[in-house]
Amino acid sequence: MFNLPNTLAFSRILLAPIMFWVILNPDYFTHNGYHVSWNYYFASLIFVLASVTDFFDGYIAREWNQMTMLGAIIDPLADKMLTIAAFLGLMMVGEASAWAIYIIIIRELFITGIRTVAVSEGLDIKASWSGKVKTVVQMIAIGFLLMHWQFAQELLWLAVALTLYSGFEYLWGFRTALLGVKKA
Repeated sequence: MFNLPNTLAFSRILLAPIMFWVILNPDYFTHNGYHVSWNYYFASLIFVLASVTDFFDGYIAREWNQMTMLGAIIDPLADKMLTIAAFLGLMMVGEASAWAIYIIIIRELFITGIRTVAVSEGLDIKASWSGKVKTVVQMIAIGFLLMHWQFAQELLWLAVALTLYSGFEYLWGFRTALLGVKKA
């Protein structure tokens, strides 16, 4: 079902490859007479706009009672597409540690797989607060990395730590829910 929240989530999916291209092509700006910093500003603007849609799609879905199965699937997928596009782009231009990005991507893929299994088992495992904090810290780290601000690398590694923690927490919740189903 297409509604405003789902449309916002789809917009994030469309903005992710555009941002990725901007990150990887700073020459486009310099060849057109702009300082390379405009590349950072434009990539950051795209990222912020896409990130704002993440807040509003969830808020609108809850407040206007427009939660759908499509939205439950597409929203986290859009989040991952956006953050992975940003992190991969930043890694490819040498602004982010390959190990940090590897850990983040592997965790995201693993938890997505676990979510798929949970859905197939009829389990509803909601995102935890640590998962929400992880997402916010990842987004802040991406913003700092895109803008080349101080403490960007420290924020990236904090995001890695929170990514691992929330992944273990999610895995533990899945295990507990699965064992509860099997006992019943």
